[in-house]
Amino acid sequence: MPIVVDIDVMLAKRKMSVGELAERVGITPANLAVLKNGRAKAVRFTTLAALCEVLECQPGDLLRWESTGNSTENG
Repeated sequence: MPIVVDIDVMLAKRKMSVGELAERVGITPANLAVLKNGRAKAVRFTTLAALCEVLECQPGDLLRWESTGNSTENG
């Protein structure tokens, strides 16, 4: 998937555990692990906003697009 989740980077910068983040955001540690490990198919804006509030960051600090190198050209 070309969307990369960098929650682990922000956790390290904030010296926070996954369990603490999950509790403060209001989601289960299992659901946070799914998101953190890039296995989530979607994320609610309310969850993203809560993550940003707790981690004191912007959405772009948590999510980034990475090319898969499988693009095709027209013409």
